[in-house]
Amino acid sequence: MPVKFTVRKVLPVKETGDVIAVGVWLSGSSSKGGRGKKPEQTPLDGFDRAMNGALLKAQKKDEFKGKKDSTLSLPIQTARVKANKLIAFGLGEHRSITEADIRTFAAKAARAANGERAKKLVLGLPAGAEQFLRAAVEGVELGAYRFTKYLTGDRKPKAELTQVTITTINEPPANAKDLVAQGQHVGHGVNLARDLSNEPPNELFPDTLVLAAKAMAKEHGLKIQAFDFAEIKKRGMKLLQAVGQGSERKPTFAHISYVPAKPKKRIIVVGKGITFDSGGISIKPAAGMGDMRHDMSGAANVVGLMAIIGALKPNVEVHGIFAAAENMPDGAAYRPGDIWGSLDGKSVEIVNTDAEGRLILADALAYARELKPDLLIDNATLTGACVVALGSTCSGYYTSNEDTAKEWSAAVAGSGEQMWRLPLIEELKDQLKSDVADLKHTGDRWGGSISAALFLREFIGTTKNWVHCDIAGPAIGDRIRGWDPKGGTGHGVLTFLKVIEHAAAAAPATV
Repeated sequence: MPVKFTVRKVLPVKETGDVIAVGVWLSGSSSKGGRGKKPEQTPLDGFDRAMNGALLKAQKKDEFKGKKDSTLSLPIQTARVKANKLIAFGLGEHRSITEADIRTFAAKAARAANGERAKKLVLGLPAGAEQFLRAAVEGVELGAYRFTKYLTGDRKPKAELTQVTITTINEPPANAKDLVAQGQHVGHGVNLARDLSNEPPNELFPDTLVLAAKAMAKEHGLKIQAFDFAEIKKRGMKLLQAVGQGSERKPTFAHISYVPAKPKKRIIVVGKGITFDSGGISIKPAAGMGDMRHDMSGAANVVGLMAIIGALKPNVEVHGIFAAAENMPDGAAYRPGDIWGSLDGKSVEIVNTDAEGRLILADALAYARELKPDLLIDNATLTGACVVALGSTCSGYYTSNEDTAKEWSAAVAGSGEQMWRLPLIEELKDQLKSDVADLKHTGDRWGGSISAALFLREFIGTTKNWVHCDIAGPAIGDRIRGWDPKGGTGHGVLTFLKVIEHAAAAAPATV
């Protein structure tokens, strides 16, 4: 059931809800106040009196002063406040607050409401935070997310968040209704990516992933082309063919398009869609293999992103492309030692069939580059080496030039997602040299994420602006109960959206 939002200028103490969650600036850091000036109202105003002094006692006991990431939670035991619990979230210094901070605060509030089995949430924004109304709505949608499709009986949640009142100290923005709608579209898009990633592999496989993309495209009026196995072979996507031919469920390919009348830029986002990764002939150990249902998170991100683009309609041409396959071992499976061609024309020696993601991405990138993008992005749960380097809560990214790096860095800051730039060390290219083909598709154990990025770069042609994002996915795929900017399924979509929105707002001469 969709969440219904209401926005009004009122103190939270006067509202009705199961949970009241408020954001609090660090003491002394509000935008007003000082000698001779009337203190600025806060979302906590009125609670101490209504709760017979309980709030002030709790603040003193827990030394709660609004420090960033601090929390104060207490039950409400008076009929003068129409809620069961009050939760205050410290936001830190007012002057340093960002859109990402408000999004995360709102997500934490929604997650806490779920924990209390709340149906109604009152979210109190402090003075000055009303400018981030859209981010607050995004956060609520992301934090309220739960994947409950396959739960039955007592396991099925008895309550879900259906009503949210966002209160402001200052007047809400004049376009509050539009901002709420935009925030919901963004949240729904990210949650669509999470839904797809969390589907079990017996339900979501290459064909059904394409069906989900078609349903999304139809809902949002987007154009979609889908290739079956016969078309993949006809077009010469030999690396995608190689990875997917060992499964009874054959590979697919999809191209989703959003083309406004006079776009400023053309941006393409490519995703890896391995709907289950057994490792193929180079089979994985059993431990953790169940998480390989998330190995299509890159493709899920593409579908979720395009849903957002179809709803928000930015003045940028956007194409979402994914290649999908199951990597399974059988008599038809590709083998270590094989040499396969590619859509690009290069021949590739197969070293390890568990390094399949870069192969299907190579054909997808060769296809995408023909559309002459101003910016080409690929995203994939590609290497365990990236998790070793950065941990399971941070994505790594590589860029082809410094201008692109600056734009990406700004997008990451706006999204609040955790990503770190890694270097394209040219010396590691030697790892990809083959004695019998144009390339080997993997290098040594050391620098594995970098050599994977260097392999993918071989297939972007003359594309000037390119980003490869090695996303934190399968290693933390079970973190599905609440949005966390540091990782989990759906990680990356907000950054991609920020890149597109920056392009829409920028002068035509910049990316």
